[in-house]
Amino acid sequence: MHSDVKLSLIVARGLNNVIGAAGQLPWRLKSDLMFFKKVTLGNPIIMGRKTWESLPRRPLPDRENIVMTRDWTYDAPGARVYSSFSPAINAAKAIAARDGKTEVFVIGGEAIYKRALPLADRIYLTDVDAAPEGDAFFPALPDHEWHEASAARFEVSDGDDHAFTIRKLERITADARTDA
Repeated sequence: MHSDVKLSLIVARGLNNVIGAAGQLPWRLKSDLMFFKKVTLGNPIIMGRKTWESLPRRPLPDRENIVMTRDWTYDAPGARVYSSFSPAINAAKAIAARDGKTEVFVIGGEAIYKRALPLADRIYLTDVDAAPEGDAFFPALPDHEWHEASAARFEVSDGDDHAFTIRKLERITADARTDA
């Protein structure tokens, strides 16, 4: 049953919530990209058209790529295209369930994150120690809705222009709030 499949967001944001600048990531974080690949590999990924067009390689290999766009005639070779959010989520969850996977990932951009955030079960959040200029932002996270399940710190290194922390956030359910 695909109701057991979690909807997860995976995102890197700056101190100012910037996630993109002119259709690109505003930093170079090789370690974070390796984490992204490791976590999403084999799972369905959902993205907006702009994110799809920004990918250096399309489709992202070994993942079912789902592209959201208002243009229902949009052609994204190697990906499924949806112009409605609920059917895209349902299709991704059905694909994950069929393949024995437990997560579907929303990988961007700004508009898709805003739509998905209220429905998300989990967030893989990379907090980058930088506040770059940008034109795409991640929405604010209400602290009372999320619990940090884990965190890993990465310092500046060869391939990582900034220090950052990768956090795994789990949605606090109504049951967990009443148990506290």
